[in-house]
Amino acid sequence: MTIAVIKYNAGNIHSLCTALTRLGVEGVVTDDEHFIRRADKVIFPGVGEASSAMAYLRNVRLDKLLPSLTQPFLGICLGLQLMCSYSEENDTQCLGVFEEMVKKFPPQDKVPHIGWNSLRQLKSPLFEGVKTGDYVYFVHGYYAASGPHTIAHADYILPFSAALQKDNFYATQFHPEKSGKVGEQILQNFLNL
Repeated sequence: MTIAVIKYNAGNIHSLCTALTRLGVEGVVTDDEHFIRRADKVIFPGVGEASSAMAYLRNVRLDKLLPSLTQPFLGICLGLQLMCSYSEENDTQCLGVFEEMVKKFPPQDKVPHIGWNSLRQLKSPLFEGVKTGDYVYFVHGYYAASGPHTIAHADYILPFSAALQKDNFYATQFHPEKSGKVGEQILQNFLNL
C-alpha cells in the first residue's frame, strides 16, 4: 500500500510516520503531484499556521490537486482546518473540500485547547471499534463548527467538529498519531478503507 504524506512545511510529520510504521506501512513524505495522484491513500497532517501553509500549497500547485483526489484522504489538525472553506487565522481562503468555516476559540478559557478530550456522536467507518466517551489528543486554537459533514463532536468552551467527512475525504481535529490505542484504531480504520 502506498501512503502519500503531504509535505507542506507544517510540523508533526515525524510522529505520524512513526505511527504508520507501527501499523506496518510506510508513509512517503512528498509534495510531488504524480506520486500523490498514484498513492493508494493520502494523509494531510499538520501543526502550524493557516496562511503560510496555504501559501506553500499554492506555490507547489497542491491547492488545486488535493480537492480533486478520489482515493481515501485523511486530514489531521491543521489539515482538517485547511480542508474547510475559510479560516479566521490570518483571513485565509482554504481548500474548500468542506463548507465549514474555521473560527478562533473565544478567549474565555485557556486557548489553545491542549490535551485529552472525549469524542461523542460518532458516525463513520473511521470510528469502527471506537466508543462514545473515548479520549483523543487535541492541540488547536481554531475549530470548525458542527455542520452537515461532522462525524464526531467534542466540547471545549463550545461544541465543535472533532472530525469531518465528505465522500472520500476524512479529517480529524485531534491527532490520532498521539492518541494511544484509540488513535491507532482510527488510523488502522483509515488504512482499511
